[in-house]
Amino acid sequence: QVQLVESGGGLVQAGDSLRLSCTASISIYNNYAMGWFRQAPGKKRDFVAAINWSDTYYADSVKDRFTISRDNTKNTVYLQMNRLKPEDTAVYICRANYFNDDDEDLEEYWGKGTLVTVSS
Repeated sequence: QVQLVESGGGLVQAGDSLRLSCTASISIYNNYAMGWFRQAPGKKRDFVAAINWSDTYYADSVKDRFTISRDNTKNTVYLQMNRLKPEDTAVYICRANYFNDDDEDLEEYWGKGTLVTVSS
């Protein structure tokens, strides 16, 4: 079973920056696409950003402010969050998607999340 551990959350003021990290218990180099979701109190879980082997994807609400990246040597994906807003307050959750050699998405794993709180 793949384990994902997030870190880097905290309490910041509007306009500040944070960098979140998600480290996997296995190598993500060859077969894993990675992503970030978030869930605010009383809200559904929403997509934030994703990165595969060649492309990145962002929700409209974070485009131009957040940047997703990965370091395969450390089995880690990052989310750099700049110009944070109070509406960014949420638990940020890491996701890993496993693809086989035929590019079929077979398995999905989730971390427990790290809390980001942005005050105005």
